[in-house]
Amino acid sequence: MRIAMIGQKGIPATYGGVERHVEELSARLVARGHDVTAYCRAHYTPPGISGHRGVRIRRLPSIATEHLDTITHTALAAAEASSRQFDVVHFHAIGPALMSFLPRIFPFRRHGVVVTVHALDHLRRKWGPVARWWLRRGEWAATHFPHRTIVVSRRLEEHFARKGRRVAFIPNGVPPAEAASPGVLADIGLEPGRYVLWLGRFVPEKRVEDIIRAFGRVRSDHRLVLAGETDEGPYVRGLRRIAGGDRRVVFAGGLYGAAKVAALAYATLVVSASELEGFPIAVLEAMRYARPILVSDIPEHLEAIVPGKTGFVFPLGSVDALAERMDWVLSHPQESEAAGRQAAQAADAYDWDRVAERTEAVYEEVAAEAGIGAP
Repeated sequence: MRIAMIGQKGIPATYGGVERHVEELSARLVARGHDVTAYCRAHYTPPGISGHRGVRIRRLPSIATEHLDTITHTALAAAEASSRQFDVVHFHAIGPALMSFLPRIFPFRRHGVVVTVHALDHLRRKWGPVARWWLRRGEWAATHFPHRTIVVSRRLEEHFARKGRRVAFIPNGVPPAEAASPGVLADIGLEPGRYVLWLGRFVPEKRVEDIIRAFGRVRSDHRLVLAGETDEGPYVRGLRRIAGGDRRVVFAGGLYGAAKVAALAYATLVVSASELEGFPIAVLEAMRYARPILVSDIPEHLEAIVPGKTGFVFPLGSVDALAERMDWVLSHPQESEAAGRQAAQAADAYDWDRVAERTEAVYEEVAAEAGIGAP
């Protein structure tokens, strides 16, 4: 099949769960014999890259502001994809879903249309009333415009079921663990097994401030490594103020390739304090590397982590409980390492090859419904 991916910032993925999802899924669809084009934003994907891991890259411009970047790029990509001979046009996230009607109404070509909902983005704290209103319209569009809707978590499946909408549940995956070199850690001033790791995007719903405050109460010579791209906006500046003079707190920037592998493989503990997730890829990655994991008790975390067995849990927003659990995990290495080993076994259920196979089955249903013959 000829497949277009729309809604992601681009690939290669440098940050963001949607981008990593699209890259891993697209590469495996190519390996299964499909022709995949990923529409990428010009400011995200370097010029001169025409392909990555067998996936064609099509760079298009956008109005690169917080409120217009996604919708302008998606509109251009959807219009172009609608005029080309794609069998399936696959939109990612509820904002881009607003444009998923275009391939269905284009008069000269037939397209199957799929939307994947990665999270309820209108719940993110960064959005104002107008943006939230549009994103709620995107949630409606995600189950009314496409032929099929995919969600990445059981919570999202239940959410749409309450609205009377049938969706396909296909979770995120996680790649196999890679061999790690501890020497890479020296470049960022870390020692194997002597740090707590947070890995993600610096956005308010991640509640990184809770992690910093809790770590400040832990009497340990471990370091706290906060790994993610920093834009030095108000949120990151606030986090630096909270960290104050605690030299144990390290803003490591984005970690990629061997650095990311080493950071995951040698962390004493991986922490997530999020109030909102889709299905957290960073947690799945920590599981794959058999790391002890401590997460807030939101439903999306509890889909992946069994408290006391494959990881540890604290009540969302409770800095006291987070500090107490963090201290307990650091002081009970045998129990925490045992939970990490159990997590690694559980991570086998989240396989990108299986995700691609199940997504391919959705495409075949959509193509049949849209009246598209086999290529």
